[in-house]
Amino acid sequence: MQSASDRHEYPAHWEADVVLRDGGTARIRPITVDDADRLVSFYEQVSDESKYYRFFAPYPRLSAKDVHRFTHHDFVDRVGLAATIGGEFIATVRYDRIGADGMPASAPADEAEVAFLVQDAHQGRGVASALLEHIGAVARERGIRRFAAEVLPANVKMIKVFTDAGYTQKRSFEDGVVRLEFDLEPTDRSLAVQYAREQRAESRSVQRLLTPGSVAVVGVGRAPGGVGRSVLGNIRDYGFTGRLYAVNKAFPEETKEVDGIPAHRSVRDVDGPVDLAVVAVPAEQVPEVVAECGAHGVQGLVVLSAGYAESGPEGRERQRELVRHARAYGMRIIGPNAFGVINTSPDVRLNASLAPETPRPGRIGLFAQSGAIGIALLSRLHRRGGGVTGVTGVSTFVSAGNRADVSGNDVLQYWYDDPDTDVVLMYLESIGNPRKFTRLARRTAAAKPLVVVQGSGTAPQGHAVRATRLPHATVSALLRQAGVIRVDTITELVDTGLLLARQPLPTGPRVAILGNSESLGLLTYDACVAEGLTPSPPLDLTTAAAPEDFHAALARALADDAYDAVIVTAIPAVGEGSAGDAALAEALRSAAEQVPGKPVLVVHVELGGLAEALSAATSTAPQAAAGPPKIRADHPFRALDRLRATQTPAEPPAPGNSDRLIPAYPAAERAVRALADVVQYAQWRREAAEPGKVPEYENIDEKGAAALIDGLLTRGQGLTLGTEETCELLARYGIQVHRALPAASPDAAVEAAAALGYPVALKATAPHLRHRADLGGVRLDLADEEQLRRAYAELTELFGPPDELRPVVQGMAPRGVDTVIRAVIDPAAGAVLSFGLAGAASQLLDDTAHRLIPVTDREATSLVRTIRTAPLLFGWRGSTPVDTPALEELLLRVSRLVDDHPEVVAVTLEPVVVAPRGLSVLGASVRLAPPPARDDLGPRTLPAY
Repeated sequence: MQSASDRHEYPAHWEADVVLRDGGTARIRPITVDDADRLVSFYEQVSDESKYYRFFAPYPRLSAKDVHRFTHHDFVDRVGLAATIGGEFIATVRYDRIGADGMPASAPADEAEVAFLVQDAHQGRGVASALLEHIGAVARERGIRRFAAEVLPANVKMIKVFTDAGYTQKRSFEDGVVRLEFDLEPTDRSLAVQYAREQRAESRSVQRLLTPGSVAVVGVGRAPGGVGRSVLGNIRDYGFTGRLYAVNKAFPEETKEVDGIPAHRSVRDVDGPVDLAVVAVPAEQVPEVVAECGAHGVQGLVVLSAGYAESGPEGRERQRELVRHARAYGMRIIGPNAFGVINTSPDVRLNASLAPETPRPGRIGLFAQSGAIGIALLSRLHRRGGGVTGVTGVSTFVSAGNRADVSGNDVLQYWYDDPDTDVVLMYLESIGNPRKFTRLARRTAAAKPLVVVQGSGTAPQGHAVRATRLPHATVSALLRQAGVIRVDTITELVDTGLLLARQPLPTGPRVAILGNSESLGLLTYDACVAEGLTPSPPLDLTTAAAPEDFHAALARALADDAYDAVIVTAIPAVGEGSAGDAALAEALRSAAEQVPGKPVLVVHVELGGLAEALSAATSTAPQAAAGPPKIRADHPFRALDRLRATQTPAEPPAPGNSDRLIPAYPAAERAVRALADVVQYAQWRREAAEPGKVPEYENIDEKGAAALIDGLLTRGQGLTLGTEETCELLARYGIQVHRALPAASPDAAVEAAAALGYPVALKATAPHLRHRADLGGVRLDLADEEQLRRAYAELTELFGPPDELRPVVQGMAPRGVDTVIRAVIDPAAGAVLSFGLAGAASQLLDDTAHRLIPVTDREATSLVRTIRTAPLLFGWRGSTPVDTPALEELLLRVSRLVDDHPEVVAVTLEPVVVAPRGLSVLGASVRLAPPPARDDLGPRTLPAY
């Protein structure tokens, strides 16, 4: 691409797809010598005013010298980037490295002049802001630390691009020109600006897919049936408020309508704009459809077609080409292999899906990567009987299929500020960018609940995701840290989602239990205890309780400050129905409305259908199934259904509506599990309001540690430090490691003990014996030379010669609880801090807690208390509590070390003995390596294909 005189090859890694402010996409790439014609064509479409702003003088056309200058770059001191749509330039940016005198220069000069030019038709789309992020990243890569830009005062838009970027900058005015200088090092403000722009752009890109003004279904069969014809019917029957078109290139010329919908042979034949195309043609025909949609200006695609990455390597390459092709036209894709999208808003009413049942409007946002799971979730939310009663619908539904482009992250960006969505439910088979997902989840969960079922951790074949070295359980723990309500099954997803959609958040774990069945009340009590809630003894109203008794008891419990939530247990009358069934339903609803600030749940046992089934049996042998048992029409919870049916509005209720539905569950365990999840979420949300801080310590030598790390890395790309180097680096952060001396012989052991002072410990540090006191490789409290020599002989007799044992002598530390602290940098999730007790039991039970780095003081406190064996630190069974504040400080220091120096890719402190006063770090290891790329600190990009 470049001439032989250029100093660097074409930097393909600078190519990127970006989402613009209006939700469309563009491609950013380096400008090369082959772009001369594109550059000239681009410049001809720029207005004279924009040219004047760029060159400070009338400049109607580019000379041959200009074209050569703007297309020949060395990709070091001179760099040009272009934003393209459909292969054509819509904007350019370039920098030229300059010296202190303002003249062209080379490294080590670290300043460059930067200039932009944006086609007038694309101004206001955020193109310049995206280009600034990318040219800034390129400059930092090439050793440039500062940009300078000269702008005419009248060019307010470009001045705003620079001043709004959030970088530290200086501004001056001289000779009628505004000169801006700004550092390129990311700041908290520049990252906040970048994240805000990312949220607006990605949210808008999803909004364009879910709120189209016109839809074309491509692949509508000429005969009834088939995917395309079914989707067309669903869109029409649901009452789509926009324009709808049926498209099939096989339609005869005389076909003007299909099922009353205007029919066309191509999207390009549609007279008017098409915002969304639903593609349901064989995979080999999709490229032609994409080209037609791109040429017609379609904004987005929902690709239902299969035969892509889920089908193998050939399909995976077909999927990559699909994404590249669509993005070249500025379009985003849901799918391929998708189930469709739904928007129940009365202003849209879009059901572009294969859902077998018409979705009801509601305030739950639903995302599923699997079409089958999406069907199951929609069906469960649709049903008004069975597992969970009542009417609850969705605001929007997205089935992402292979998730080649639009992902759960994008939809989260949309739901974050969507006024029609109060609760978010997600079924995720894989998480493509855990670092970004946890960031978005934390922000979303602070505003509205986010409930997630996460797959096994093995990505389906159709999903292109980066590998993570973290165990599935660790990723789950990090999601919970971000405020995600993590559940294990889709049943729990629906159970928890319904409670969140219908009831307020509890202020604590105290639960009142009341009902007309003592046994059911006790089951509920036991379930509460098992889930960590604090239940009061159940109040038995007896089976003779009337609706008035339920009302009075529920009202008293809700008014009592001793309770944060109430679970009502009820069994229906056996036999004929009672005239008071509807009254019972109304009694519960009216009592709940009197005190709307506390959640109410109902646990019911459906005996009616069971009694009918039993009475119909003529033998004690199993009978052939004749369908599910039916619930009596006058069953009290059918009365609840009737009441809801009559009072559920046709449109979603407004946020904060006091007319809340009471969720009912067929088993105590399901109700209590949902309540426990919501209690934990409510606690997280209260704590998130005061997130804590990363403390500063006076004895941290950050610069000294950086110099030490730089020196050590000169030895190689990956380096596990020796004992002395480890101790020196940790000491820079105030972490003192208990001294240990090698003992290659009994005499060396005696000399080491004399230097350290008795009593001492003798330890084998061979890999198979290290940290394994249970194998007998450690001898403690050796008080003199005789005991030390005897212990040395025992170890060598049991485990082999000293060169295999690698024995060391270490001074005895105060007794306490042995713990382990680890930090690792995962390429996908980022830096993670882990804590647990030392020993085989903790490893066997996987009793380890995790937090993302940097860790705040609140998170360090939580980390220590999260593990199941935490009581051992706080005086379990009469033992002396240990110094947990010292332990929390050590966790914070390790977090600071890894956060300040990403070259520290792994730290292990094992064991850390925490005594009643103070602690001792008895073993430590540190690994250095060039840090993984931090995509969250770089410019905004879409996943590359």
